[in-house]
Amino acid sequence: MSDVSELKKLVKDLQSVTTNEERVSILQILKKNFQVNESILRESKAGLAVGKLRTHDVKEISDLAKEIVKKWKNEVERAKGGSGSKSTANAKSTGAAPRKPVVSATPASGSVTPASNGKSEVRTAKSDGVKISVSGDTMRDRCIELIYDGLACDSAAPTDLILSRAKGVEQAVFSQFGRTSPEYKGKVRSLFVNLKDKGNPNLRESIVSGEVSPEKFSKMTSEEMMSEERRAADQKIKEENLFKSLGAGAQEAETEGFQCGRCKQRKCRYRQAQTRSADEPMTTFVTCVNCGHKWKFS
Repeated sequence: MSDVSELKKLVKDLQSVTTNEERVSILQILKKNFQVNESILRESKAGLAVGKLRTHDVKEISDLAKEIVKKWKNEVERAKGGSGSKSTANAKSTGAAPRKPVVSATPASGSVTPASNGKSEVRTAKSDGVKISVSGDTMRDRCIELIYDGLACDSAAPTDLILSRAKGVEQAVFSQFGRTSPEYKGKVRSLFVNLKDKGNPNLRESIVSGEVSPEKFSKMTSEEMMSEERRAADQKIKEENLFKSLGAGAQEAETEGFQCGRCKQRKCRYRQAQTRSADEPMTTFVTCVNCGHKWKFS
C-alpha cells in the first residue's frame, strides 16, 4: 500500500489541476493504486477532496469520484470489522460464545461503522457509535446529533471531525437565539433538511472541510444553501412565470428581427416591459414561434 505522503501529493495535485483530463487521470490512479484506512483518510484529507467532485459537471469525473468514495468507505468498514471477525474465529476454536462488540459511550475517531450484514449504510451518530452528551441540555444534545446525521450521511470523514463541526454549528445557532426557543429549533431543522438533501453533497463537504465556517453556515438562508443545480432550476421557473404573467396583459408582435439561439429560425414573437426602474431601458421578451425557446434582453 502506498504511503500517506504520496496520497497527500496526489490530493494536492487534484485540487490544483485545471483540466478535466488531469482530474480523470488522478482519480483513476487513486481508484486503482490506493487502499485506505481511517488514519490515512484523516491525515491525507483525501476523502474530502474526492467527495467534492461527486457533483462535478463532467459525468466521468463525478462517477469516478462516487466509485472511489464508495470503495474507500467499504475498505474502512472491512478494517474496522476485522477485529470482530478474529474474535468470532477465536471463540469458535475454543468453543466459547463470541462476545458482542462493545460500543464506546464517547465519540469514536473512526470513519464508518459497518452494518451487521456487511453492507454500507447511511452514516448517523447511532451507526458511528457516537453518544452525545456535551452541553448539559438534552434538547441541545439532540440538535447536535441531528446536525451530525446531516453532515455524516455520505461522508468518509472521521467521526471526531464531524462531531466537532456539528458542535460548532449548534453553538453558533444557540448563540444567535440565546435559548432553545421555537426559533432555535426551527433554524436547526432548516439546517438539517438542507444538509440531508442528496442533491447537495457540496454543502456537506464544504462544512466538514472547514471551507464554510459553522458561524457562516448557521446564518445562511435556504436559498444560500441551495445547490447550483437547484438554484438554476428555480431561476428558470421564475423566468417562465415572468413570461406568463407579462403575456397575460401584453400584446405580442411578430418579427424576423431576432434569431433563435436554439433552432436558428427567425420567426419570433416579442413584447417589451419596464421591469426595472424608470430610468433603465425596457426589457424585451422574445419567444421563438418554431421551437418555443424563450429569452430576454435589455
